[in-house]
Amino acid sequence: MSKGLPKRSEDYSLWYNELVKKAGLAENSAVRGCMVIKPYGYAIWERMQRVLDDMFKATGHSNAYFPLFIPKSYLSREADHVEGFAKECAVVTHYRLKATEDGVTVDPDAKLEEELIVRPTSETIIWSTYKSWVQSYRDLPLLVNQWANVVRWEMRTRLFLRTAEFLWQEGHTAHATAEEAIAETKQMMEVYAEFAEKYIALPVVRGVKTPKERFAGALDTYCIEGLMQDGKALQAGTSHFLGQNFAKAFDVKFATKDGGLEYVWGTSWGVSTRLMGALVMAHSDDEGLVLPPKLAPIQVVIVPIYKGEEQLAQISEKVLKLKKELEAKGISVKYDNRDTERPGFKFAEWELKGVPVRVAIGNRDLENGTAEVARRDTKEKSTQQFDSLTDYIPALLDEIQENIYSKAFNFREEHTTKVDTYEEFKEVLETKGGFVLAHWDGTSETEERIKEETKATIRCIALESPEEDGVDMLTGKPSKQRVYFAKAY
Repeated sequence: MSKGLPKRSEDYSLWYNELVKKAGLAENSAVRGCMVIKPYGYAIWERMQRVLDDMFKATGHSNAYFPLFIPKSYLSREADHVEGFAKECAVVTHYRLKATEDGVTVDPDAKLEEELIVRPTSETIIWSTYKSWVQSYRDLPLLVNQWANVVRWEMRTRLFLRTAEFLWQEGHTAHATAEEAIAETKQMMEVYAEFAEKYIALPVVRGVKTPKERFAGALDTYCIEGLMQDGKALQAGTSHFLGQNFAKAFDVKFATKDGGLEYVWGTSWGVSTRLMGALVMAHSDDEGLVLPPKLAPIQVVIVPIYKGEEQLAQISEKVLKLKKELEAKGISVKYDNRDTERPGFKFAEWELKGVPVRVAIGNRDLENGTAEVARRDTKEKSTQQFDSLTDYIPALLDEIQENIYSKAFNFREEHTTKVDTYEEFKEVLETKGGFVLAHWDGTSETEERIKEETKATIRCIALESPEEDGVDMLTGKPSKQRVYFAKAY
């Protein structure tokens, strides 16, 4: 099998796009800026969904579903919110088409009384609904999540990382106090961080966004930031403390225990199919995907090497028993006994698709009671006793998961640099990349100027960042701590 992948070191962007397509994750759609997620890619997304959904439910949340369409007037009720999303909105103006001699056109008699927005995010439609759901303190907290698609009319798109339509989950909660809402916001950021580190094997920085970078309509945005192999940062998840902004916009009040009437406090939080892009970019290599075992749709592939049907039958008898034993331990196994492809082709195909463990067994292995085991992350091969594989493979999968995380963690540590001068800052960005820790004077003006001159943005103010007296590298004004800068997706 000829993979034909460009080298990461020569053209990272082309390598990424080609890998996503050739590995069978996704492809461009006939609709500009949209994608088709193929079965293998969707299987990974399903695994992500399943884990996250369990984590949400373990923290008390329930799933619901809200409409795809939002009345245009709703969007304008929260000023910062409409300003933040106005340029990305797709608008529905008519509800019927009309056949003509030249084809199909919009029926001018079918104009909507009020235009509808195809949801770019659901705060407005959900908070309009919460008005009837919340009457008393007994109705709180309201802990709701939805799995959905959203549309943001992006001009420059890239598979998974930025598309006009994408899949995601969005949590929307309502609370009696600001303290409860802030605790919820931080809790969900931590849920995302745990998922990123334990499942995607991606070390992340936990932090808060600057006022310039926070979500439109929020008082605070908490985030997790990961580093990709090209030295660019990727925002992997966000959790927003909305204060009472949306409650006031949609008049969502509750009767307090002492008989008063107050606006509720809100949060929203979400991750999207952008995590698929993070998964690809953080770990993969020139031969294809490198998937962490916990998210791999196929964790083990077994390839028979045989001559004739009799040998295949003997190998299959042993393999199917092993397959059943591994599956009983919750491990997904593919027995690739296709007679249409040679073993070398199969090896290359499953390497491209990032299957963590490959087991090959031939006639000599059958005689010796052995099998060849290859791990995708290090490409190391070893000969193992066949009867020991039921115990050996689960332990190996855990080792691979830990190794992939360690490699990404070490990369991040090696590409996190402290600087004190603007010249040093620019040099590190151009020659090394990665996270750059530098002092900032706290003003949006300085933040914007640095972005314009270097294309680097403040990714976050890390929650665990220690106080440290210093001066802004650009303006020389006082600063109390360093922040994380990087070029980003």
